[in-house]
Amino acid sequence: MRKIGIIFITLFVFTLTVNAQKFALIDMEYILNHIPAYKEGSERLETKAKAWQQEIQDVAKQTETMFKNYQAKIKSLNDQQKQKEEESIIAKEKELAELRRKYFGPQGEMEKEQTAFMQPIEDSIYEAVKKLSEIHDYSVVLDRASATSIIFASPAIDISNEVLNTLGYSN
Repeated sequence: MRKIGIIFITLFVFTLTVNAQKFALIDMEYILNHIPAYKEGSERLETKAKAWQQEIQDVAKQTETMFKNYQAKIKSLNDQQKQKEEESIIAKEKELAELRRKYFGPQGEMEKEQTAFMQPIEDSIYEAVKKLSEIHDYSVVLDRASATSIIFASPAIDISNEVLNTLGYSN
């Protein structure tokens, strides 16, 4: 009997502790779309990405043209000329691969640029969320955009607009 009483008391205390936790939700996409610096940075990054992609396409066209020219005159080339043409095509393909890696690969220009403009924005959002969490005593703040297992959440716990207000942006 005494064990059952202890178990019920333990469950009761555990239930009170669980109910005492406060949760909040933010929508990072919504917040970012309401920050002008994010929009401007995204547009700049998109412009650079298009320019880099165009440069890559130009080199790819050059490589393709070199290969077509090689195929068209392959019968008239001696072995030494064939080897020279093949080496120049391979060098151009390596240049193309290097450009792709330089701009869009891991630690490429795209990633560096994105980090450079996103990090300060993400840090300010994090600080605003942290501040609101401390003020309102939230135990957990989830991001709706990245939390794939959230099926439904009450709009009452969404603090995205409060985060924007804390950052100085009105919705």
